[in-house]
Amino acid sequence: MTTTVACAQVALRVGDAAANLATTERAVDAAAEAGARVVVLPELANSGYVFADAGEAAALAEPLDGPAVTAWSAAARRHGLTLVAGLAERGDDGRLHNSAVLIDPAGELRAVYRKAHLFGTEKDVFTPGDAPPAVVDIPSVGRIGVMVCYDLEFTEWVRMAALAGTELLCAPVNWPLFPRPEGERPSEVVRVQANAAVNRMYVAACDRVGDERGVTWTGGSVITDPDGFPLAGHRPSDDPELLIATCDLAEARNKRLGAHNDVFTDRRTDLYGA
Repeated sequence: MTTTVACAQVALRVGDAAANLATTERAVDAAAEAGARVVVLPELANSGYVFADAGEAAALAEPLDGPAVTAWSAAARRHGLTLVAGLAERGDDGRLHNSAVLIDPAGELRAVYRKAHLFGTEKDVFTPGDAPPAVVDIPSVGRIGVMVCYDLEFTEWVRMAALAGTELLCAPVNWPLFPRPEGERPSEVVRVQANAAVNRMYVAACDRVGDERGVTWTGGSVITDPDGFPLAGHRPSDDPELLIATCDLAEARNKRLGAHNDVFTDRRTDLYGA
């Protein structure tokens, strides 16, 4: 059985929570109209990313029962789809987290993953998560894993999600635009493809577009198959875009490479540890 997966690459505005929420709701509606059963939104989709200081981040962060998760849950329930979205989260203890929520087709919040590997000045704002990548069974879809942006740079972390049975890894990201040779893909996209291939699973990484306080975003959203080939979005875009791909998540359960090899059972954990 196939599943239609969407990455909603949108332009967000730091500090304008109402506008960001409206943008993400419209994107989810458009993805649903296109037939998507799983939708991924960017990192920190409620708040924007380039905070002036920790105080601004604190003012924009929301609890899990705040406006963003409430609206996203209603949208997931209305359309009967699974939604993964990045959230500036304010925990019950007042600490801030760069999180991602997974909401199921009934509108239930099934997982909250807090980014474990903080990038750049995120360390001045957020408390890192201390739990493994979230992996959730969604009936009629498959086993969905969740992590956030810079987490994808750590192959051990991605392998943990794969070993937990992830068939589709969903990653809200905000990739700043870095120089690259003419004609080359962003290195972040290359690493997503590599992670997909070495773990034999689908990966959907949803980036954003536009400029924010001197930072330009890559617009490099991509959905890859278990061979690491892009099904959608392997070239970056400067514009908002809805990426759509049809995925047979059952393919991600097969870790074999031909008749003689399996990327999991061939691991030499006796040499390099589990």
